[in-house]
Amino acid sequence: MGCGVSGAAVDPSARAATARDSARSTARDGAAATIDLAELPVVVTHHDPQHGVATYAAQIAATVEARTGRHLALDVADLLEVPDVDAGPDDADVVDVTVPRAHLQFTDRLWGPSPSAAADVVEHLADTTALTVTLHDLPQPSDGERNLRRRGEAYGRVVAAARGVVVNSEHERALLREWVGFDGPVEVIPLPVDRHPLPTGQREPVGQTEPAGQTEPAGRPAPDGAVAVIGFFYPGKGHAEVVAAVAGLAAARHDADGDRDGSGATRPDARATGVVALGRASSGHEAELQQLVDEAAALGVPFGATGYLDDATLLDRARRAAVPVAAHQHVSASGSIATWIAAGRRPLVPDTRYSREMATLRPGTLTLYPDGGLAAAIAEALADPASTWLDDDARTLPGLDEVADAYAAWWAEGVRW
Repeated sequence: MGCGVSGAAVDPSARAATARDSARSTARDGAAATIDLAELPVVVTHHDPQHGVATYAAQIAATVEARTGRHLALDVADLLEVPDVDAGPDDADVVDVTVPRAHLQFTDRLWGPSPSAAADVVEHLADTTALTVTLHDLPQPSDGERNLRRRGEAYGRVVAAARGVVVNSEHERALLREWVGFDGPVEVIPLPVDRHPLPTGQREPVGQTEPAGQTEPAGRPAPDGAVAVIGFFYPGKGHAEVVAAVAGLAAARHDADGDRDGSGATRPDARATGVVALGRASSGHEAELQQLVDEAAALGVPFGATGYLDDATLLDRARRAAVPVAAHQHVSASGSIATWIAAGRRPLVPDTRYSREMATLRPGTLTLYPDGGLAAAIAEALADPASTWLDDDARTLPGLDEVADAYAAWWAEGVRW
């Protein structure tokens, strides 16, 4: 999971903006202000700006702090036993910060080198600290039989050690019941989306080959021609499916043009739509990324990865993408979808239990395609670029303020500390 790029929400009209500001002011001065601050835990953070779950933990801590006036963020290194780096080698002290309550954003890959090691860390913390947890990347069959068992056992240990559990969707609540075997109380708090306002100024031409005078609507940059996938590259994320879909479109176009060489193989087309991964390979998957680059080249599809992008660059690239896609078939909750929506885009998303839930939560923000329908959805998006952008009145809430308030209220009223 990766969280949406941060920023202020944009509203369709001054009236709506005024209404939202009033509502948020009421929440800040009302519900958030009446919460007993003694009930709030510290929010454990990680120094890993490239990891979506770590970024999300920092965002939640900062937003709850801003809305309650209480400092909550605590680095994980300060919560665990770590050597005092200022001490000499012979008298290195061990620092152990004990706090009465703490909240963890948990995915096994962030907390340990293996699922069981990650669960060990949480159980160690629970010996001295009352914990609540938000679970990410829930175990599911796509993990494979061995990893599903290992991860299911680890997540079961984590929820057993916690005083309260949060997931980001009803879909994840179902996964927790189906594959971890936990049917206790679970709070559902969706991932936030804060939509960035489009820049104002001169409209950009659609492209050098377009008729003179044709422009994108104000604030929308000219498309770069790429079908884009946001986030870490790893098998199953959807990159291979997007490459195959684009290759199929190119082959169909070549068939229509009679553009084949003597062997019958499709020749690369310099005009072919490219595919780009807006991110880097997940650790350990660099070779698989290069393999897909080579396979795409053999199909005549330009494909590459940008490497890690900071928030501003990612926002710009997300807006310049010709077609936004979040093609992961087995997602439990998607920061990639949130990032597309925050950029003002309406991504193509496979029709799954999770995506249907998100389409209901935020109507008009996703274009769902059926199994086997990705190529057709890409073709339709290329033919109708406006369909890949949100309408001004698209519902994107909850944002960070609303999600932070939900956490604060749950800690104060919904957890048996």
